[in-house]
Order: sequence, then C-alpha cells, then structure tokens
Amino acid sequence: MVAHNQVAADNAISTAAEPRRRPESSSPSSAPVAPARPRPCPAAPAPGDTHFRTFRSHAEYRRITRTSALLDACGFYWGPLSVHGAHERLRAEPVGTFLVRDSRQRNCFFALSVKMASGPTSIRVHFQAGRFHLDGSRETFDCLFELLEHYVAAPRRMLGAPLRQRRVRPLQELCRQRIVATVGRENLARIPLNPVLRDYLSSFPFQI
Repeated sequence: MVAHNQVAADNAISTAAEPRRRPESSSPSSAPVAPARPRPCPAAPAPGDTHFRTFRSHAEYRRITRTSALLDACGFYWGPLSVHGAHERLRAEPVGTFLVRDSRQRNCFFALSVKMASGPTSIRVHFQAGRFHLDGSRETFDCLFELLEHYVAAPRRMLGAPLRQRRVRPLQELCRQRIVATVGRENLARIPLNPVLRDYLSSFPFQI
C-alpha cells in the first residue's frame, strides 16, 4: 500500500511539473506554434589525468614502446607493484637484488627497487631527451637495459641479480643469455643461424 501511494505521488509530481500544452487549433488563422527548443546533450565526462606525460616526439614513443616490450620479456619487470610491495619482496633477498616496476611519480615511467645494505630502496628512472638515467645521476643511456647492465658491471656493484617473477628460468633464456655474453649483442647478426633463432636472440640481447 505504501509503495502504491508512493508511485501515485511520484506520478502526481511528474504530472504537475510538466508544462501545460495549449490545445492545437485547426483554424488557419491561428498563429503558428514555435517548435520546442532541443535540450542540449550532456557533456561527455572529461578523461582523467593520465599517470604519464605525453610523448614529445614519435621517436620518444618508439623508444618507450621498445622498452616496454623488453620489460615484458625480461622476467623481472613487476608492472604496477607498489613501493611497499617491492620492498617487502626484496627484504629477504641478498644485497644487490633488484626489480623494475612502474613509477607512481608523475612524469616518470619506471622505478628501480633494489636491496641495499641498509635495506630496500627505490630510485626513479628518468627519461629525458630520449635517454634514461637514474635520479641523482648524470650518466645517461640510450636503453634502460644498458643502464641496468652498467650498474651490474660497475666496480661498486650497486646491482646484483634481478628478482624474477619465475625463479626457474626456461632453458632457452639461459642459452640466449650465454650466447649474448659470449659473442656480444653487436655481433649477433653475424652468427650463422636461421631467422627464427636470430630473431629470438635479438628479442632480448642483454646479459641480465
């Protein structure tokens, strides 16, 4: 009964709110009725602010697209993992263990989380003028993985082994890493291999 009265009341309010229409006249001398104004369409919601800045050039877009593809293949890219989540995963690992994840900071694509002697820490990876560098460092690199290789091989050995999402790596990945380390990525094209194997080697030509 309450629901019926409520519906009736709502209908009454809706009817009362409607403007009264003038009866149409069939007389030709009646003034023409002006057409009703169309209601404006509701504005589309504005898209939310993206986390990353826009690309300044197509070359920047290609560089980041290539980097993203390499990250997907590397095994130690953890995507949108939070700072806390990264530090928790690194806490029990040996000093130098690292991973790459998405940065939560504006105008920064990626972050490097690493287990230091004092505990886990995270460093922003900046991308400026088409090159990568760590926050606070002046050394720049064409490729994010060249940056990582540099700090793995540096005398101070800031980086050690990456923390992979899969602890046991496929045999073909281990073979590729050994071949790249033996002949160097600049010489991969000279190895007499069929195109399928050559493409696999060049898909991730790094020693990490």
